[in-house]
Formats: sequence, C-alpha cells, structure tokens
Amino acid sequence: MVWAGRALLRKYGNFIDNVRVHVKGGTGGMGYPHFGGEGGRGGDVWFVAREKINLKSIKARYPHKRFAAGSGANSSVRALKGDKGKDCEVDVPLGITITSDDGKKIGELNKAGDRLLVARGGLGGDLVTNFLPSKGQKRIVHLDLKLIADVGLVGFPNAGKSSLLSKISHAKPQIADYAFTTIKPELGKIMYPDFKQISVADLPGLIEGAHANRGMGHKFLKHIERTKQLLFVVDVSGFQLSLKTMFRTAFETILLLTKELELYDETLQTKPALLAVNKMDLPNAQDNLHEFMKQLQKPQDFFHLLQKEMIPQSTIEFKDIIPVSTLTGEGIEELKTCIKNSLDEENEKENEDYHKKKLCILQALEV
Repeated sequence: MVWAGRALLRKYGNFIDNVRVHVKGGTGGMGYPHFGGEGGRGGDVWFVAREKINLKSIKARYPHKRFAAGSGANSSVRALKGDKGKDCEVDVPLGITITSDDGKKIGELNKAGDRLLVARGGLGGDLVTNFLPSKGQKRIVHLDLKLIADVGLVGFPNAGKSSLLSKISHAKPQIADYAFTTIKPELGKIMYPDFKQISVADLPGLIEGAHANRGMGHKFLKHIERTKQLLFVVDVSGFQLSLKTMFRTAFETILLLTKELELYDETLQTKPALLAVNKMDLPNAQDNLHEFMKQLQKPQDFFHLLQKEMIPQSTIEFKDIIPVSTLTGEGIEELKTCIKNSLDEENEKENEDYHKKKLCILQALEV
C-alpha cells in the first residue's frame, strides 16, 4: 500500500515554480595582429519577460535547460572590427526572481518586456590581449516565481486541503486517506458569476519543525511567501500525523502552524488570513467547533496546553472563520464569497496607498 501511494505521488503535481538552467555568453572573436584588428564581442544571454509563458513550458521546450549566445566574429582583412556574436533571448514568465547557484539575487522581471542580462559575452581579441579573445560568462541560474497564487492553503497533512481545493475550484488534485498526497503546489481557479477568477494553491502539508527544514520545510514555507493571502485549513476533530506523534486539537494545530510561520519569517504572519474549519460532517463536530471558537477568542487562556517553546509570540487574527465540509458541501459557497471579499478589500487598500504615495510625490514636486 505504501509503494502504491508513492507511485501515485510521482504522477501528480501540475505546477513548477523553480527551474535551474545553464547560461553561457559567447566567446569573443580573434583579433588580427597584422593590422591591429579587433575581434567581435561574444553575444549575451538575456531573459525577457513575456505574457502566457510559464516555467513548465520552458522546461518542456528546452529539456537540456542550456542557453548559449553566439561567438563574436574574428577580425579579418575585410572587416578589421569583427561583428558581435548573436544574443540569446529566452522568454520567461512575469513575476520571477533570478538568482545565481550560490543564492545571490541577479534581478527580477515583473512586467512584459522587462529584460535582464544573465550572461555577458566575452571580449574580442585586441592589442591589449595579444589579439586573443576571452570566453563568455558561464554560470547556473535559478528562476523562481515570486507569486504563485492569490490564496495559499495552509495546514497539516490530511487536513482536507486537496479536497477543499477540488470543491472550490476546477482543480483535480490527488486525494487519498494517507497524509502526504500533495508534494508539489497544486493550482486551481475559483470562477465567479461576474467572471472574476481567483487562483488558489494547495501547498504541501506542513509538519512540526518545518522552519528547521524538516519534512518539506523551507520549500513549503517558500511557497507561502508567494501568495497574497493565506487560507488556514484545520480538521475540527484534531490531527495526528502518525502513531508516533502527539494528537493535536484544532486549536493546538493553529498555534503550531502559527509558530512555524513565525520561526521561518515573522512577516508571513502579517498576511491577511482566513480560516476554514473542515470536516464538519464528523461526529461531535459542533461540540468541537464550539470549544475551538471559545479558544480562539481568548487564546492566552489556553496556552498551557502546549509546551512554552511551541507557543507563538503573537496569534493570527482571522478575517473570517468558516465551518465547512467537503463531503456535504456545507459552507463552501460562503467560503468562496469570503475569499473574494477579502481579496477585494486588500486590493482597494493597495490602490488607496498607491494614490496617496503618488499624491505625496506630486505635492513634493510642487514645493
């Protein structure tokens, strides 16, 4: 059964948010000693942001993931100044960060048409170099999507995130009764009657110790950074990863999830957040929900339930708390409405802040 589960896991995961590629600038052209001729400079490698491009299509189109620019032309009697080598332009998605293999940021591409030089061509040979050319820059770079979705589902494994995504969107994620059904972000879109679309990412399940890179650790938390808002999903009856781990109530689950975010990056806690209390079809769900809501209202009164090091410095204030059942459909439409309203509110705030800043700049220029 375990083997079958692993085989299924390899099959699913429709999303790629990171691609590692090899880039190489062109070698410069040879100089011409007899007449002091200068070889052409090698071509450069550029990344160019384009609409309707994704990292998955880049990986499929260029399986070897190698991009090289052309060499500069040699100097000759007919052309003492050699022509520059042909540049290599690679179309990439909007909203990506490019880093070197050692983690240093090279740049970002956010708007269609933005260009970034990632590998410079070598210089042509001339008198200074004894007419010998230099090789082009060669390195490995990473393309990382900065924002993968409007909303990211956050929860421990088996909280029902995949089931919830399939209910609120058109996605068809892998769903099973074993904990780790999601090993890569799974994207879905919520479609609204007014034609608005909101993207939702089912992120790999978090486990205790993720901030220290346990489980999928940093990879998971990196995905959370790339969403506008968070939708926490908890099992109203609580959670236990395995027989070897402690059982956690819904309230303890929220505290532990918050602590993991805090230890990784405190700013994650400032993201707007909603809470879906899942599996309301289970026995005693209403009683468990009542106790859970009481604990959320005054969380400090219940901190004694956890060890001190597991308690977050500050708790997350949820904009909305919606009880749901992916089995019966309870609360699903209400949840979709809350998600839309929350994003609309944040967009309005952003627009107001933008106009305020613009007004301040104009007023400063007038003075």
